[in-house]
Amino acid sequence: MGGIFSPGKLMLTSEYFAMDGALVLAVPTRLGQEFSFKEVRDTQSLIVWEAFHQGKIWLKAVIDYQSWQVLKTNISSSAEFIVKTLKNVQALSSVRFKADVTYHVTTNLQFPADYGLGSSSTLMNNLAEWAEIDPFQLNTISLGGSGYDIAVAKEKSAVLYQSVPEIKYEKVNFDPPFKNDLIFIHLNQKQDSREGIRFYRSKKKSESLIEEFSDLTRKILLCSELENFSGLLLDHEQKISDFLEIPTVKDLYFKDCPVFVKSLGAWGGDFVMSSKFDGFKDYFWGKGFSTIFDYSDLIY
Repeated sequence: MGGIFSPGKLMLTSEYFAMDGALVLAVPTRLGQEFSFKEVRDTQSLIVWEAFHQGKIWLKAVIDYQSWQVLKTNISSSAEFIVKTLKNVQALSSVRFKADVTYHVTTNLQFPADYGLGSSSTLMNNLAEWAEIDPFQLNTISLGGSGYDIAVAKEKSAVLYQSVPEIKYEKVNFDPPFKNDLIFIHLNQKQDSREGIRFYRSKKKSESLIEEFSDLTRKILLCSELENFSGLLLDHEQKISDFLEIPTVKDLYFKDCPVFVKSLGAWGGDFVMSSKFDGFKDYFWGKGFSTIFDYSDLIY
């Protein structure tokens, strides 16, 4: 039985502006998605799909990949998404979905689905590696999005990523000397990034604003002092807040927090980044946010 692993991701800079070519800094997480498979010679052409969430079975499906019928499943909508994606895999791959083979596929998502760390992007990258196809192509036709999460999953590294005018990225060493001061707090909800993207798309933006975010990303990557880093992140938050005309996460939940709080990815859910201060755990727990990770516990 073969095995593949893709790490999850956190987007540190450029959020929505990534779709218009702003430079993104993104980092891999220790938690990701495992993918194992077995091929069996068979008179039928089946996919037996078992998806686990943190080691517990979540989805079971038996799919005929000649007719693309779901023969058996416990969650129809999720099985249909798998069918749609696997059809795309078949169209792109020259090595998978050949007749008279039954594929037994097992996936395991290591983090809760509401963490927003990339349950879909890790699956796309695992499937692409298994089928020997381009993960960006598979992601574009199956899901859409800027693709930065695919780059992180593929490289298993922090990346500087740009999607416009074409996809280009480089692996970078993001290892700030103050990393042990950084923390990540989960906001107890999964943000619908599609809704945020639609709202962002409806607003006019300038080339100069996109370049401002690219410039901030470069400065944040090279930062060697926490104070400077904090200032750049506050500047980044304010620019997006002014553009979207919605309050920052700090204004919404943590107005009296003595340090920076930065949204990561779609605003309003998933994770935020902050830094340690005296009594920080009691502070965030007191606000109802008890899932707090040290940098080294979460980042790959």
